[in-house]
Parts: sequence; C-alpha cells; structure tokens
Amino acid sequence: MKTFYLIGGTMGVGKTAVSQQLKRDLPNSVFLDGDWCWDASPFQVTEETKKMVMENICYLLNQFLHCSAYDNVIFCWVMHQQSIIDSILAKLDTTDCDVKCVSLLADETTLRERLTADVERGIRMPDVIDRSVERIPLYRDLRTVKVDTNHKTVSMVALEIAQL
Repeated sequence: MKTFYLIGGTMGVGKTAVSQQLKRDLPNSVFLDGDWCWDASPFQVTEETKKMVMENICYLLNQFLHCSAYDNVIFCWVMHQQSIIDSILAKLDTTDCDVKCVSLLADETTLRERLTADVERGIRMPDVIDRSVERIPLYRDLRTVKVDTNHKTVSMVALEIAQL
C-alpha cells in the first residue's frame, strides 16, 4: 500500500523543506510542490489558470500514484480551504493508498521571522508576510492533522509526519 501525504500550510511555514526531508527519509518517495505547476511570470489568478493548475497537479499526482516505483507520494501546496483538498482528492485514484492530510502550523511571531529572513535573502517579496499571517486561522478549521512547527527543526517535523 502506498502512503500519500498532502501537506498544506500558509506561505513560509516550511511545507517545501519538510516535504523535501520526507522524500529523503521515506523509502521510494516522490515529491510534487503545487507551486511548480503554476510558476509563471506574471503570476495570474484567473478562472482559467486556477483550472489549469488543478489539472496539472492532479495529472502528475495520478501518474505518481499509479507508478509502482513509488511507495510514498508527497504533495505540498498552500491548501487553505477544505474545498481545495476535497477537489484534489476527488480527482485522484487513491485506491490502495493511505491518505494523510496534514496542515503545518506556526504562530505569528515564528512565521514573521521566517518570512522576513526569506525577504532579506531576496527569495520572497515583502507583501507575503501579511498575506501569510492573515491565513493562519484558516488552517484550524480544515479536516487535517495539525502539526506545530514552532521551535522545531525541519527533520523533527518530517519525523512527526512520517510517524502518523
């Protein structure tokens, strides 16, 4: 049986880093970051682009889920609404999969520190900080396992998820 991890969280909470660590820690793993399916300049949010990104994500995830080489499929994306998670799962063949839906959480202070460091390194724009902080409360209502990332290393969070 495969294990399929859906890892959500607001921007800067550590989704990509934790998912990359899980990929290294778990045997026969493959990882998809939803942002890779919508990396455009300029970044445009329209009905057409939203439909396209969902189709891209679901196509790739189904390919990974059907490939016998992989025992662990790891996907991360912001996924701040239950409808996003439900829409993705509805389009996937998760037969013979143990599906684990996880939301990574951080308090406002921790999130601001992480994002400010990213802005200073030039890998994020300053406006992401407030946008990310505003989304923190949205994750509390999701039907996911909540994993607190405050005061934890990437390896610690990945281990916690692997043990679910």
